[in-house]
Amino acid sequence: MNMLNKTLFASLFGGVFAALSISHAYSAEYTMQLSHQFPPSHQMTRVLEDFASDVSSSTGGKVEVQLFGSDQLFKSNQNHAAVARGQIQAAGVVSFQWGATIPEVSVLTLPYIMSGWDKVRKFPQSELATELNKKIDAKGVKNIAWLYMSHDTAFTSASKPLLSAADFNGVKMRGLNKMMDSGLSAMGAAPISMPGSEVYQALQTGVIDAALVDSSSAYVRKYYEVQKYATLSPLMAVHLEIFVNPKWWSGLPAELQSDIEGAAHRAEQASIDSTEKASKEAIEQLQSTGMSVHVQSPEEVESFKQVMQPAVMKEFRASTDDADHLIELINKI
Repeated sequence: MNMLNKTLFASLFGGVFAALSISHAYSAEYTMQLSHQFPPSHQMTRVLEDFASDVSSSTGGKVEVQLFGSDQLFKSNQNHAAVARGQIQAAGVVSFQWGATIPEVSVLTLPYIMSGWDKVRKFPQSELATELNKKIDAKGVKNIAWLYMSHDTAFTSASKPLLSAADFNGVKMRGLNKMMDSGLSAMGAAPISMPGSEVYQALQTGVIDAALVDSSSAYVRKYYEVQKYATLSPLMAVHLEIFVNPKWWSGLPAELQSDIEGAAHRAEQASIDSTEKASKEAIEQLQSTGMSVHVQSPEEVESFKQVMQPAVMKEFRASTDDADHLIELINKI
């Protein structure tokens, strides 16, 4: 090998070795696999993707967040157990899905009690959030974020618009959980609880006639293909709780924990901005598909509140001894 070839070989070999060394130096030391239920086009998927990027940059590449959406690893009702058992490091659960496991979280979805954007922005740092974090932590997982995902609820239907309580009489519709379903029953509906991923087919096949869904999700999940009407109402605040396995978390250096918490806090604020934007766009998006969209007036909101809230409050108080204390905290925000 002549001197020129030796020099070229050394340069090339050295460059490859350096690249491999740099790649190894910056490879992730910790992996956070995160399971969630949302399809790629959903606004929450984009918020989670930004969170993953933020964690990577904030930790200098030491922590990699791998996202598994659309229930591809675990179903939404399996995520809590999977994280608690250490089968996966992290997951997201929608607040109304905790049901009897942590009934206290349902305080957030009491009808028309947390409809204002100011309350929504203050909630993650509130005394109420601290109390609910303790409830979640007591179930074997550590909560790190409250991502806001729904402000305007759509009551969708096929045969007629749902404008008043009388319109709900006898309507088979997608419910959420025992507590919220009591409010729908008070309206005269026949609620059937099911995960969001099953609603489209249930509407298409006539298992249910109507649905209760976030306004932007009604568009993303293409409800307009099987529903003709949508009544938009500021019914409840819905969050996606992001939690991690405590053993995995305690194995992280304190500085990385702090970096992840910082990214989680920024994701909380970003989720509010994203949801506010999506709520404003949802009306036009749904109308563009030919769907008839009605936005409730303050008087109509009050009429729904008068029927639904007492029934849901009664169910909530029956579910936990802490109900009145939590209602007091949410009213203080």
